[in-house]
Amino acid sequence: GHNSDGKFIARAQRIEYDCELVPRRVAIFIEKTKDGQILPVPNVVVRDVACGANHTLVLDSQKRVFSWGFGGYGRLGHAEQKDEMVPRLVKLFDFPGRGAVQIYAGYTCSFAVSETGGLFFWGATNTSRESTMYPKAVQDLCGWKIRSLACGKSSIIVAADESTISWGPSPTFGELGYGDHKPKSSTAAQEVKTLDGIYTEQVAMGYSHSLVIARDESDAEKEKLRKLPEYNPRTI
Repeated sequence: GHNSDGKFIARAQRIEYDCELVPRRVAIFIEKTKDGQILPVPNVVVRDVACGANHTLVLDSQKRVFSWGFGGYGRLGHAEQKDEMVPRLVKLFDFPGRGAVQIYAGYTCSFAVSETGGLFFWGATNTSRESTMYPKAVQDLCGWKIRSLACGKSSIIVAADESTISWGPSPTFGELGYGDHKPKSSTAAQEVKTLDGIYTEQVAMGYSHSLVIARDESDAEKEKLRKLPEYNPRTI
């Protein structure tokens, strides 16, 4: 986000990259007009940040979303695959009543929850298929109230209402949680039946594994959690 890709030519004509060894403030946020003008965006007060493999998202106090980094697969949401060296405004969320309240970055994709509760996606989870070049509503989750979302390499897990939902293209490694003798992958969002009746507070996902924090306030909830199999790494 410092207006450079950090490349420099080292000895023997080898290209190397500068690293930032101490924290350095990201100095400018911009928007690009349709006719190609670059305008600074003032009064950006950062509320949240999310990082993918090669891109970064920021949510500010005015519910605006900015993205920068590698533009491949449309993960920046600017309807083009150009790299952005400084934070650039994602236009879709810059309208009254259409702002974002949560942001999430996957490996090659991005998500945002709008202030009206809709989930928006851009980028690609399956890089062999067509990319989504700008934020589009996720129709499968229309009407669900999303509490928490997490992305792995290409899989997604969501805590919404009374359910836990996941999806992701093959290959997967059990992170979708569908259970033994069930399909390992899914291109459409599905409820995780192995967590049926369990209220998920928060979800997290690594490269190929998932973690869930479940509520255990009532006796009924505690009983359901007791019935879940216990993971013991010594028996694996």
